[in-house]
Amino acid sequence: MQDFGYYQAVLDNLKLVNDTQGEAITAAATLMADAIAEDRLIHVYGGGGHTTLPVGEMFFRAGGLACINPMMETGLSVFNQAEKYLALERTHDFGASIVKYYRLQPGDVVIIFHNIGVNPATIDAAMEIKAAGAKLIAVSSKYWQEGLPADHFIRHKSGKNLYDFADVIIEDFNPMGDAVVNVPGLDTPIAPISNIVDFYIAHLLEIECVRLCIEKGVTPPVWNSANAPGGDEKNAAYLAKYRPRVKML
Repeated sequence: MQDFGYYQAVLDNLKLVNDTQGEAITAAATLMADAIAEDRLIHVYGGGGHTTLPVGEMFFRAGGLACINPMMETGLSVFNQAEKYLALERTHDFGASIVKYYRLQPGDVVIIFHNIGVNPATIDAAMEIKAAGAKLIAVSSKYWQEGLPADHFIRHKSGKNLYDFADVIIEDFNPMGDAVVNVPGLDTPIAPISNIVDFYIAHLLEIECVRLCIEKGVTPPVWNSANAPGGDEKNAAYLAKYRPRVKML
């Protein structure tokens, strides 16, 4: 088997995140832990396509936080037809309408995952989050936001980047184009790395948030595996608590 450097590329990206983003991870996790201490939900939004997958990775997951509220719109996800979600993530005002539905309150915490960080569904969502007075954690890539031309057609009409609205920026260092492997004989790169890295960031946020909660004397709500013996029984109290508040439960 030959991986043409894929394994090393993934490791290099994970190490870069690990070596440089610790302070940002702690700042974001502090907002999350404070939200849990105040019995708030932690809202998570994906800007379109495969960047919606980290939302699912954080929601109703064994070992994950039970207070995660996925601001999930199937139309933006990979579970819509591809050309539909591509069109919707480039549609102005669509992202704002999704966020409005969740009735954010001042002081709420929202995490946005979107490597590219410039499309209308992401920027309109970020604008609406800030208009509601919520705190915004952005997981994205400077390489896309700085590298795409100012007049590129996928950009929001304002020309803004996701990082322009973030209270905390977590850099995932996703390269433009995402795919990192060049196989001789093919001129198109293959093997993207964005979701592997963003899943890692999502779980780093959870780990640091739980640590900070324990430090505060707050018991964080964490799901047990529903498939392990006793899992459903252990999760019952969290389901009863969060089902009225988390629309996807």
